[in-house]
Amino acid sequence: MKLVFIGDICYKSGRKMLTARLKDILGKYGADFCVANGENAADGKGINGVIAKEIFDAGADIITTGNHIWAKKEVFFFIDSEERVLRPLNYPRTNPGRGYAIIEKNGMKLAVVNLIGRIFMDPCNCPFEAMEEILPELKKSTKAILVDFHGEATSEKTAFAWNFDGRVSAVVGTHTHVQTADERLLPFGTGFITDAGMTGPFEGIIGADRETVIERFTSGMPAYFTMQAGRCQLNGVFIEIDEKTGKCIRIERIYEVED
Repeated sequence: MKLVFIGDICYKSGRKMLTARLKDILGKYGADFCVANGENAADGKGINGVIAKEIFDAGADIITTGNHIWAKKEVFFFIDSEERVLRPLNYPRTNPGRGYAIIEKNGMKLAVVNLIGRIFMDPCNCPFEAMEEILPELKKSTKAILVDFHGEATSEKTAFAWNFDGRVSAVVGTHTHVQTADERLLPFGTGFITDAGMTGPFEGIIGADRETVIERFTSGMPAYFTMQAGRCQLNGVFIEIDEKTGKCIRIERIYEVED
């Protein structure tokens, strides 16, 4: 089983980059599935139904999210009915939506779990406990399990991956918008990268207009972030999973920048 994971899609430029490049990337890797984090796809914060459709039309099968999932009120109009858009599993059970999905193509099944960290983030339930609770149920359907761990602290994401080494196929970190160079196969067969990076403006500061961000740091005043103009990038990872064992046998960074 082969899959492509796309790092946080940011702003309109990120969506345009995704539409322009994703299908070629899926073809290049012979990907069976595509998962994309879309929590920043609407003006840099949040997602709505029209934009979700745009991401699906570009080639994604599942959209994961994170701490900005509720940033746009429009999300409440569709998240209960759209099973392909996930919110963090370890949010309160009373929250709309769902935290995992099982997708099937060509006789292959992939479970996708969306979790969020607790370090330097808004309060939420324990991601470790949430994963332990759902894991037996997932394994009844498939051994191939991908986790999007949306977190700020590298240590928390790494601890999660090591804790579930051999029990999930891959743990892909998201949220920081900076792709890390630590992709690896853990000893018992879990693929891991601390952060898949970002799909969006290349010349800004984590996607936002750099002058606005610099002004915020130098003045100490609040600022409304807008999209940085200029070239775009697409970040993600390619993952190959042995369907019989659920073990990851290959993980490779994807990094493309517009000329």
